[in-house]
Order: sequence, then C-alpha cells, then structure tokens
Amino acid sequence: MGVSKRRDTRFQPARKTTDNACVESFNGSLQDECLNVNWFLSLEDARSKIEAWRRHYNESRPHTALGDVPPSEFASKGGTSPALAGSARPGLFAP
Repeated sequence: MGVSKRRDTRFQPARKTTDNACVESFNGSLQDECLNVNWFLSLEDARSKIEAWRRHYNESRPHTALGDVPPSEFASKGGTSPALAGSARPGLFAP
C-alpha cells in the first residue's frame, strides 16, 4: 500500500563522542591538521588539499596504534599492532 515505515527516534539515547572513539579521533585529526590549517578557495581546491592530507595521513603520518610508525613502514615490515589486537599495552610496537 504505500505506507512508509518511519523509525521512531523519540526514545533513542543522545549520541556521545565516546560512542565511536576511532571515528571521533579521525575527525579530530582531520579538523586539527587539515581543516583548521587550510584556507579553501574553491571546491576543487578543498578536494585537492583534503586528498593531499588523506594521503599523508594514510601513508606517512605516524600512528600511535601502530607504535608511532607510519602505516606504509608498518605494512612493509609486516608488523602486527598490539593496540589493534586488543593488547593490554596499546601503542607499543613489537617488531
């Protein structure tokens, strides 16, 4: 019949920044290291600068979860991250 099922949002708890710490950490890094630092002159300029930051973030910026090693170096060594594996000692790099 065309009856739409709408989700009742009246009883859903408010979202908190601690609901997804990984995403909130990334969002903070994006804002602090890219959005607050650059002045975007156009949509194309914004895309270009954000892409450059994304590449830096994913390839050469050290990550604490990888033992303060850039992801490309971490991957080339074939290492495993205690922080990502749920170790009791996050952030330590075990070669």
